[in-house]
Amino acid sequence: MDNCECCRQKNTPRDERTLRSLKSRLNRITGQLNGIGKMLDDNRYCGDILIQIAAAEKALQSIGYVILQEHMKTCLTEEIKKGNNGIMDEALELIKKLK
Repeated sequence: MDNCECCRQKNTPRDERTLRSLKSRLNRITGQLNGIGKMLDDNRYCGDILIQIAAAEKALQSIGYVILQEHMKTCLTEEIKKGNNGIMDEALELIKKLK
């Protein structure tokens, strides 16, 4: 069975500590998003909601940069060692998407 682009796997697994940290951060972001939903339900002030949305966006961007850093240290390095220089184009596109 071929691996499709949407379901590729990392060659180098994340260590347990990194995985726990990432999942913990993601759980906090999920809590923030749920809090925003509750703020909407409670008819809270728009400015307060926007502040929480900005905080959630920054938290998502932060976890994205952590994963990008890991990607560059593992997946990108492995692919370059295999001679896949096209991986640099993918890395640049990923960086653009995180902006």
